[in-house]
Amino acid sequence: MTPIGITRRSRRVHALLCGATVSLLLCAGTHAQQAASGNEKEDMSNYVLGRDDEIVIRAADVEEFDGKPTRVDMRGNVSVPFLGNVRAAGLTAAQLELYLKKALSVYLAQPRISVTAVAYRSQPVSVVGAVTKPGLYYLTGHKTLLQTLSEAGGLSNDVAGNTIKVTRQEQWGPIPLPGAVTDPVAKVSVAQVKVRPLLDGKTPEADIALKPNDVISVPRAELVYVVGAVRRAGGFVLAGQDDMSVLQALSMAQGLDQGAAPGRSKIIRKDKEGNRTEVTVDVKRVLSGQAADIPMVANDILFIPSSAIRSATLRSLEAAIQVGTGVAIYRR
Repeated sequence: MTPIGITRRSRRVHALLCGATVSLLLCAGTHAQQAASGNEKEDMSNYVLGRDDEIVIRAADVEEFDGKPTRVDMRGNVSVPFLGNVRAAGLTAAQLELYLKKALSVYLAQPRISVTAVAYRSQPVSVVGAVTKPGLYYLTGHKTLLQTLSEAGGLSNDVAGNTIKVTRQEQWGPIPLPGAVTDPVAKVSVAQVKVRPLLDGKTPEADIALKPNDVISVPRAELVYVVGAVRRAGGFVLAGQDDMSVLQALSMAQGLDQGAAPGRSKIIRKDKEGNRTEVTVDVKRVLSGQAADIPMVANDILFIPSSAIRSATLRSLEAAIQVGTGVAIYRR
């Protein structure tokens, strides 16, 4: 469709340009931007005003309307010349504008009123945890989980965990995700979203539309530890997965140190009650393919003894862990 206001000559030029392959791409890009802009305006036109939002009310040729922002107070009202307090919460700017035109017609002949929202503060969303810019963000129209995470600068590369927790107040209903749990005491709905499938676009249904006062929590990543006779002891992030095999952990630790006795290695693990258990692992046989690789879960400690050590006591393990994990945290 030819843009309004173009001359006949410029129409021909526009048609020739859009007929070329490169120009077609440019025109398509322009149309896409216009469509996106139109969608954004449509979303904003549906924005429902609430407490702490700011609006500007203008009336042509009426000096009482100075064009300064006015805040929607805690009761949901705004102060309007000639009318006093007027209910604004629960209305869109267009609905409030229509109401004011009718109400002010008693005082003004054919009032020309416009209402514009200039600050959106009534629909906050909290983003906390392992993101680049944690803080309070505001919903302006339709906004999804990924869009809000993008506003917060994305996940912290080195410390973000494998799941995102979304907490929603009960007034907005349960979160529309499988596994969402409703807490009748706290009056909230809670859901967990796996990070990697969400970011890879494999679970588009997980990119839910957010509601006011949602809390998005990105926990820090869980770790497994490798200590003892390895080249680089430390804690290693379970990046996008629930476990890490012994060989993967050993690879992160850059392999065995000289003098290591991998045949007498151990995995130290705590159960839900906090009791410590030890699993003997013959890393030498695992390395040679003679034994199956063993998965390590969060907070497991792989201890590789030295050939000079005949027994691995708890005290020596604790000392090794303190030295090893104090150096650095590494990501796969």
